[in-house]
Amino acid sequence: MAQKYSAERLPTIDVLVAGAGYVGLATAVSMKQARPDLTVAVVDAAPEGIWQRDSRASAVAAAACRMLGRLGCWEEIAAEAQPITEMIITDSRSADPVRPVYLTFGGEVAPGEPFAHMVENRVLNGALRRRATELGIDIIEGVAVRAFEAGIAGIAVHVADGTSLNARLLVAADGVNSRLRDMAGIKTVRWEYGQSGIVCTVAHERPHHGRAEEHFLPAGPFAILPLTGNRSSIVWTERTPDAERLIASDELVFEIELEHRFGLKLGEIHVDDKPRSWPLGLTLARAFVAPRFALAGDAAHGIHPIAGQGLNLGFKDAAALAETIVEADRLGQDIGALDVLQRYERWRRFDTVQMGVTTDVLNRLFSNDLGPIRAVRDIGLGLVDRMPRLKDFFIRQAAGLSREAPRLLRGEAI
Repeated sequence: MAQKYSAERLPTIDVLVAGAGYVGLATAVSMKQARPDLTVAVVDAAPEGIWQRDSRASAVAAAACRMLGRLGCWEEIAAEAQPITEMIITDSRSADPVRPVYLTFGGEVAPGEPFAHMVENRVLNGALRRRATELGIDIIEGVAVRAFEAGIAGIAVHVADGTSLNARLLVAADGVNSRLRDMAGIKTVRWEYGQSGIVCTVAHERPHHGRAEEHFLPAGPFAILPLTGNRSSIVWTERTPDAERLIASDELVFEIELEHRFGLKLGEIHVDDKPRSWPLGLTLARAFVAPRFALAGDAAHGIHPIAGQGLNLGFKDAAALAETIVEADRLGQDIGALDVLQRYERWRRFDTVQMGVTTDVLNRLFSNDLGPIRAVRDIGLGLVDRMPRLKDFFIRQAAGLSREAPRLLRGEAI
């Protein structure tokens, strides 16, 4: 349960995080666990309890699982997480009678450690909220940040209920359409793909055995991601007019279109929840920080879901920002000073731009039906499938395992 806001109890705090999604909560928990003397609070514009109705799911890479384990959340999450034991990639048209597999990946980065798990968002959010409450972090729900002014010694944050908080640092984790980013005057590089992503949960007759599939179709990738039980999460890219038509159609029409792409290999399928869609594009913030202000998660970068790395980029932000702030506080430095925050920006900016460019190129390469391009990419996928070392490199990158990763993502304490 979220703690109730009290202006008397929180007149001045060290860190205020705007956004109670997994990035905002992970940032708050990481800082507070490492430095219990820091006062940390989270404010969120969404109505209280709405996160419990979130039926979406996310791929949590091995590095993020290690981080969640270090934060004391993974044991609770693991009971409802589905390991991805295998991944296959095909390139075809939806009408093709056969979809040849061009690339396969084994599901482990180490014995007994899958490269990723599928976790429902409400489970992930619930575990982080439980840990935040244990650490004494206030979660203020249903109240948006209305304005803020950064000063020499702190930042005054005005919330929509008319009260104000004074903090040393404000972290904006309020999503790709971040209002706080705009308030801070931070510009973005942004373009739309003319595509929309459709998400839903599907129940099927036969077990998936932990196998994930990504089918590259002319309109964009169609991913089948395993959930616990005989269920899968669908992330389906379509041209925006077609996606709007599908979302607006009745259940029978939607399921027929879905089955046409999903196939019958897992038996009869049924959509378990109401499908949702959102426009796809690339958004990169031109700066990640300003005096006493830092962006994290989708507020700093919104990328195409083709590589399934959105959540994991957000966890990298949370881990890197927490490590930067905790180390500065231990040294007696001002945690909201621009020179301190720029260490975080330098750490995360190149990786973020690199991933944004990579997903952009992949989407442009695979979301088309040009014969010569299809032939080249299929040859390329086939060659990679025959190079075990290269496949191992790709799987470790997808798992988020690198020497440059923040300590939490290596399973180490800050």
